[in-house]
Amino acid sequence: MPSASAPSPPRPLLVRPRRWLACALLTAGLAGLLAGCGSGNTSGTSADPASAVPASAVLYAGATVRPTGAQKTDALAAGKALTHQADPYLRLLAALQTPGSPTLNFSRDVAPWLGPHAGVFLSSLGSSGALSSLLQQGLLGGSSQGQFAFGAGAAQGAIVLDTSNTGRARSFLSAQAAHAGAHATSYRGVSYQLTSGGVALGLVDRFVVIGSESGMHSVIETTQGASSLAHASGYAKLLAVAPSEALAHLYTSPTNASAAGSGGASPSGDAAGEGLASVLGVLAGAHEANVSLVTSPTSLALDADTLTSSAQAGGLLATDPESAQALSELPGESWLAIGLGHVGRTLNQDAQDLQGLASLGGSLTGSGQEASAGLSIGGLLQALLTPLRALGANNAQAKHDFASWMGSAGIFASGSNLLELRAAVAISSTNAARSHAAVSLLGEQLRKSGVAVTSASLPGTEAAIAVRLSGLPVVLYIAAGPDSNGSAKFVLGVGEASVQTALHPPSVLGASAPHTTAAASLGEGIQPSLIVSFPTFLSLVEAVGLIEDQSIAKFVPYLRAATTLVGGGHELNSEVQRFRLVLGLQPAAANP
Repeated sequence: MPSASAPSPPRPLLVRPRRWLACALLTAGLAGLLAGCGSGNTSGTSADPASAVPASAVLYAGATVRPTGAQKTDALAAGKALTHQADPYLRLLAALQTPGSPTLNFSRDVAPWLGPHAGVFLSSLGSSGALSSLLQQGLLGGSSQGQFAFGAGAAQGAIVLDTSNTGRARSFLSAQAAHAGAHATSYRGVSYQLTSGGVALGLVDRFVVIGSESGMHSVIETTQGASSLAHASGYAKLLAVAPSEALAHLYTSPTNASAAGSGGASPSGDAAGEGLASVLGVLAGAHEANVSLVTSPTSLALDADTLTSSAQAGGLLATDPESAQALSELPGESWLAIGLGHVGRTLNQDAQDLQGLASLGGSLTGSGQEASAGLSIGGLLQALLTPLRALGANNAQAKHDFASWMGSAGIFASGSNLLELRAAVAISSTNAARSHAAVSLLGEQLRKSGVAVTSASLPGTEAAIAVRLSGLPVVLYIAAGPDSNGSAKFVLGVGEASVQTALHPPSVLGASAPHTTAAASLGEGIQPSLIVSFPTFLSLVEAVGLIEDQSIAKFVPYLRAATTLVGGGHELNSEVQRFRLVLGLQPAAANP
C-alpha cells in the first residue's frame, strides 16, 4: 500500500438502524484507525497488541497495518473509492505525531520498524474529545494542529504497535521525545519518556507505546503479568467468531466503562466525548461487542457481534426479526427504510442516542451550534425528536399512555424533492383504542411544551392532529387508523400525503428489487432492517438547499462515493448475535 499509515474514512451519519452513516463511519474510523499503514512485507514479531492491553479497557481497536495479497488490494481499492485519493490512508499517519514533531513520512520514519499489527485502547471514555478530533483530522481532513489524542486532560489510553526492528523503533521514539521536550522516567523498572503535557512514549516488551502516562503504566503492568484483553473471556468469544478476512476490529465493553466511571457523558462536558459515548451505546447497548471491518473493491462491511448474556436490549445490534418484517411492509419506493422491533421498550433510549449522535456530528464538523433561523439538518432533527421524546418519556404516565400499545415500527422517506417528499414513522399498535386515544394525549403533552397543535381530519384515519414545530417547514400530522391490512397503526407523517402513504403504500418494500439486492449483499440469510440509497438522499438534500449545511457538508464527498447502506442481523449461536452493515461504493473510476 502507498506511504500511508492508517485506515480510510469509512463512516458517520445516522444509526441503530436509524443512525445509519454516523455509526458506520465512526465505527470503521475507530476500528481502522491504524489500518493499512504501508506497503511491503515485514518480518515483525506478529505479536498481538491486545496481549499488552489491560483487560479493563473500555474500547480497543486492533488492525492489520501491513496487509498483503488480496487484503491489501481490497483495502486500497475501497479507500480510493471512498476518499477519491490515490493515497487514502496518509492523513492518519498523524496518529503517531506527538507534540512538537514535524510532519511524519511513512517510508522514512515508520516503515523501517513497524510490524504487522497495531492497536489503540481507551481506559475511560471521559475526556475523549481529543480522540474524536484525531478522527476528524484523519477522516474529514481537519487541521493537524490540534491537541494530541492522549495525555493529561485528553484521552486516557495508548497506541500499541508491533515492531519488526526494535533498534529503529527506539530511534524513532527518541526523536519524537526530543521534539516534544520529554524527560526520561520509569515505572516498574521499564524506562520511557514523558512530556510536560502528559504524553508517554516508550518501548515495552517489543511494542512501541505512545499514549497517556496511565495508559503506559497499564501496558507495563499487563506485560508483567496483569490480566490482558487478549485473554478476557468476552473478548476471546467475540474474536473467535469474527470474520478471518477482517482488516480491523473495534471492541467495546460497557461493563468496563461502568466500572471505570465512564459509561455516560464526558465529565468535562465536551460534545465529542458525549457523542462518542452515545455512538458506543447505540452500537452495543449493554452488551460487549466487537465490530469487524471487511473491505472489498466495491464495499465496506461492518460485522457487529455482541454477546447476548445481558437481559437489556442492544441498540443497533438488536437482531429482532420483527425489525426486518417492519421494513418489508414499508412503501416500495422508499430510499430510506428502517425497521424497528418493540419500540415501546426502546424509544426513550433511541431518542437519547440520536441526540448524542447529533452532538457528535456537530463536533466532527466544527459547527458548534446550528443557525438559529432557516432550514438546517440540525433543526429538522430537533423538530422530529420533539414528539418522539414525548412518546418515549421515562415516566409511568407515558408508559401507560404510549409504550403499553407499541409494537414494531417502520421509518421511511421517499421522493427526491420537497413536492414529492413522503416521510413518516409508522408504529404498529397492539391496542387500537389506546393508540387512538394516544393521538390527543400526545397533542396535550406537546401543547404543554409550547408547541402549536390543532385538530385535523385526514381521510382513512380515526384521529388526527396537526403539529407545527420550529425547524420543520411543513406540518407534522399525527394520526391513528387502520392500514391496508386492517391492522392498527399510529403515524407521525411529514405532511398529509405521508400519512396516507404510510397507511396505504402503493407497493411494499419486501416485494421490491432493492430488498432482494440488500438481502443478497448481506448474505448469511440475513433479512434487511435498514436500506438507504445515497444518490436519492443527496438529490433531495441538494434540492432543498441543504448541501452546504455545516452538519453534512464535510460528509458529502463520502456520500457521493457511496451507493447504498444496508443492514440486518441474526443469531450466530446461543451466545453471539451479529448485525451486519454493508456500505456499497461507486467504482473508483466513476468518482469525479
